[in-house]
Amino acid sequence: MRVNRILLSSSLIVVALVVQVSVLARLHLPGAVPDLLLLTVLGLALVYGHVGGALVGFAAGLLADLAPPADHAAGRYALVLCVIGYLAGLVKPESGQVKSATGPMVVVVAAALGSTLLYAGVGALVGDTAARHVGLGGLLFTAALYDLLLAPFVVPGVMALARRAENDPLAETNSAKAGDISSGWLSGGTGLRIGAQRSGLRVKAARARVARAGRIKGVKRL
Repeated sequence: MRVNRILLSSSLIVVALVVQVSVLARLHLPGAVPDLLLLTVLGLALVYGHVGGALVGFAAGLLADLAPPADHAAGRYALVLCVIGYLAGLVKPESGQVKSATGPMVVVVAAALGSTLLYAGVGALVGDTAARHVGLGGLLFTAALYDLLLAPFVVPGVMALARRAENDPLAETNSAKAGDISSGWLSGGTGLRIGAQRSGLRVKAARARVARAGRIKGVKRL
């Protein structure tokens, strides 16, 4: 991963974890806790792809495993977010730009359900049966509901920041990759093509010079 990706991902993950632990976890909502960290990983995975999503998910999950007041085995949530980040990155838009909100919302619901099931499954393997006592059905419903309500305020902003970091002129990337991210806006959103616009201006300038030369020759002959 490039330096700008690492800096942006680290900052967003730390902020999301602090807000989740200090604010969302203290709301005492029924069922699950809104997973701001999961939504941040999803937003980054939809821009960085499956490899970047897996790396970001693993780092975010490991930080959540080690940060207080974590009461589960280290590496458990890292595995969950690594898998979720990888799968979310597989549905990254080819043009780098989401055309509608339906796709990301479906990804959010699937990720909320999948992360809850995977977390409970890993917990069952290590002897943690807390999800069984709380009620897995209620956790699945509330996790999907809370994350779906929170997603419009988190995922688009994270994706916009990630795209802006990808277009940073200091980033170690070539023009082809930068063009892939901005091509949807340049050609689809505005209907403009910079290369064609420049060539058209050159043709018009050449025609103007030819016409001017013809008028000058006509005056001299008279």
